[in-house]
Amino acid sequence: MSFRTTTYVEDVSPGRGALPPRAWYPSSDAKSLSLNGSWSFRLSATADAEDDSFATEGYDATDWASVTVPGHWVLQGHGSPIYTNHLYPFPVDPPHVPTDNPTGDHLRRFDLPEDWPADGEATIRFDGVESCARVWLNGTELGEFKGSRLPHEFAVGHLLRPGGNVLAVRVHQWSAGSYLEDQDQWWLPGIFRDVTLLHRPTGAVGDFFVHASYDHVTGEGTLLVDSEVAGRVTVPELGLDLATGEPVAVPVEPWTAETPRLYDGVLATKGEQVPLRIGFRTVVLEDGLIKVNGKAVLFKGVNRHEWHPENGRALDLATMREDVLLMKRHNLNAVRTSHYPPHPAFLDLCDELGLWVIDECDLETHGFTEQGWRDNPVDDDRWTPALLDRAALMVERDKNHPSVIFWSLGNEAGTGRGLTAMAEWIHGRDPDRLVHYEGDLGCRDTDVYSRMYAFHDEVEQIGRGLDGGTHKRRELPFILCEYAHAMGNGPGGLADYQELFERYDRLQGGFVWEWIDHGIRHPELGYAYGGDFGEELHDGNFVCDGLVFPDRTPSPGLVEYKKVIEPVRFEGDGADGTVRLVNRYDFADLSGLALEWAYQVDGETVEAGTLAMPRPAPGSSVDLKLPEPPADGRGGEAQWTVRAVLAEDTAWAPRGHEVAWAQLPVTERVKPTVVPAAAPVSGERIVRLGPGTFDARTGALLRVGGVEVSGPRLDVWRAPTDNDDGAEWQTDLRYGLLWRKFGLHRMQHRLDGVESGTDALTVRTRVAPAAWEIGLDTVYRWTTDGDRLRLSVSVTPQGDWTVPLPRLGVRFALARADAVRWFGGGPGEAYPDSKSASRLGRWDATVDGLQTPYVRPQENGARADVRWVELGGLRIEGDPEFWFTARRWTTEQLEAARHLTDLTPGDRVWVNLDHGQHGIGSQSCGPGPLPQYFLRAEPAEFSFVFSEVR
Repeated sequence: MSFRTTTYVEDVSPGRGALPPRAWYPSSDAKSLSLNGSWSFRLSATADAEDDSFATEGYDATDWASVTVPGHWVLQGHGSPIYTNHLYPFPVDPPHVPTDNPTGDHLRRFDLPEDWPADGEATIRFDGVESCARVWLNGTELGEFKGSRLPHEFAVGHLLRPGGNVLAVRVHQWSAGSYLEDQDQWWLPGIFRDVTLLHRPTGAVGDFFVHASYDHVTGEGTLLVDSEVAGRVTVPELGLDLATGEPVAVPVEPWTAETPRLYDGVLATKGEQVPLRIGFRTVVLEDGLIKVNGKAVLFKGVNRHEWHPENGRALDLATMREDVLLMKRHNLNAVRTSHYPPHPAFLDLCDELGLWVIDECDLETHGFTEQGWRDNPVDDDRWTPALLDRAALMVERDKNHPSVIFWSLGNEAGTGRGLTAMAEWIHGRDPDRLVHYEGDLGCRDTDVYSRMYAFHDEVEQIGRGLDGGTHKRRELPFILCEYAHAMGNGPGGLADYQELFERYDRLQGGFVWEWIDHGIRHPELGYAYGGDFGEELHDGNFVCDGLVFPDRTPSPGLVEYKKVIEPVRFEGDGADGTVRLVNRYDFADLSGLALEWAYQVDGETVEAGTLAMPRPAPGSSVDLKLPEPPADGRGGEAQWTVRAVLAEDTAWAPRGHEVAWAQLPVTERVKPTVVPAAAPVSGERIVRLGPGTFDARTGALLRVGGVEVSGPRLDVWRAPTDNDDGAEWQTDLRYGLLWRKFGLHRMQHRLDGVESGTDALTVRTRVAPAAWEIGLDTVYRWTTDGDRLRLSVSVTPQGDWTVPLPRLGVRFALARADAVRWFGGGPGEAYPDSKSASRLGRWDATVDGLQTPYVRPQENGARADVRWVELGGLRIEGDPEFWFTARRWTTEQLEAARHLTDLTPGDRVWVNLDHGQHGIGSQSCGPGPLPQYFLRAEPAEFSFVFSEVR
């Protein structure tokens, strides 16, 4: 019989037919069969467009399409993705969803392996289906479920046959569950995690809970394995063989994110043996601090959505491992699984390689903020069973991971009775972990005061205990569960946050938003973001706000973060040859590291060597004496570069991998000088001054020797970054918008005079926007010593400047340029509040290699603290040091582009030499730049020396 019943789609209950939740484990000696692979697929426009006859015996689906499972059908040519940050892409009328509800019918035929046991039972496990699924096996309905990023199992042993089994799954994009999954991500329906058939032998392992605590005073670990089915636990390395339910204490090495010590064990019941990986550790809230194994921890974390640019949230093990390895190699020690439990294999990797984890429930109702949280499901008793189901599925699945030290109730779901019920259940089920939820500002249900995007000054007030709030909250530790919004160029201000975290004990760190740009690979656009698929509602490139690009290439933001949070610090004065080595680890000594030094003059290494690595305890320091500086007759700018690298291969990086570094100046730079030695010589329409040729009417530089030059002239505009523009809901000053309001993107240059003196060519101008009385009186003064040209620029603001400048410098064009060499900060880009990772040296690149490929094009690629640069046949020296940028397109073209594929190289290379840059901040969601990083409109003088490279 065929039915068109779809009432379950809008039912607020979690579903029916599924087995109780239990612990997840990746393998056992019981048989299993992966049902991943190619499935037959049919897409319908509505939930009831087709009846369920496809699930009956003998249904002919030969004319159906096919999709890959795990996968999302909208990434396989069936429909389109939708991106919204928090707005529901359907009318808010809970629990109802639109009639237009894309529904994918899936069929998978399979035979049992020849060695599949005839006895026992079997289950089918779905690890993740978005957003609602109804399941049949061999024509018999098993049930339906919601909770997209959580596992669901069904008993099927009585239905299996040796061959010709047919698994049918109907998946609806929208359901009542969608109201609980408004999680700032692409809406991507499908069976996107593994589907597995599991044999359950008679006496098989059921649910079990590994309790493995550590006493930091005695050095003993206590192991107790509660098991639904009685059995024995063996841990050979510890000489343990004990019954389930029986506690034992034994000396152990504890598990931490820095020292992820795991002990291999086995849980054996009558019918099954399951491998265990046991980590002994104790998590407590004590003295107002989060402590693990008796020590307070400092989280240097990141939020991580699951993402692959082609497969969406369908991640394979290699991709998950790549994420964890990148995190470890960039000094991260923690991850918040925003905003849902990840694939459980990811937590295995966190156990193995060492990351603290906040495991977050599959819950967010952010869209209800648009109506003042009216009808919010978390404060509606009808939805509480669904909330408790999601909490139980997360906790039971992930409870045996030592890396998980926090359970998070969810994200941006307001407040309500349902959250309280979740917290009470979790505290009762697992009192040995802490509970997190950012929206609980009074900390009624949580064990930590958690906030998002609090500004630096407020964070300092919290650190000092001057933040107010409830009495309970003021006694709790503080974390920033999201901060430093890594959207586009940025984030800025990381070092300033880290300084606060390290100064105040109550501040136990934070989690940068977020790990990866969610760009979807696109044949014409490179990477697509919100709006590129014709969505009715979308939030543009707000989905691209990660520390790594969609292909997992580290962004400059990740390189900056690595430097800011490095666990070894070098402090001191290079001139006296003493350096203080500070161990910033929470648990580890420095025995796994080696020390290397190099003595450099003008960016070139003169001598290098190694130092014996001392072993200061965590949080302590030791003074080291550097070698005597080598004799060097050049008398240039000298510095020490000191590095801490891995002494041996580790599970996450090879020997020699750099963990931390510092540069200690010894002698200062000698500034370039040009003693005027010639007067301008006027000719027909041109003026010559040393190697320079100028337009006689405008004073514009045309040529330096044989190198054609167009310009230079004052430039204050940069293609606004995502952080310059800020977020639409912010009331703070959004300088990208103000810059455009005041016309800084369309400055007009008025020529006031060209003067030929006895030793200089002087050009007087006024640079100002239309419609406003503000302006910049600018004087260019050119001198020469016969071989080189010196440009001295004097800038005097006029009028009432109420906004800072985007940049201040000069821009010019070269007819051709490719290879670039410079002495200054590198190798990557840097800006005033994101330059911790910029190290002084000599660097080589190409013009194309200088670009940072942000998914939405914007200001990028500046190199900081440049002493000199060579490109296109020119050598340019600065006094003082300057910022350098070169591109094959103009700033205006960069600003107009929506995707990298919009940028077409022109016939010239545009060069910016900047005296100053405005800071970056993270105002795309967080705070803008701190005041010390503002580029204020103030009188300024700077100069550049031009010469032809020979």
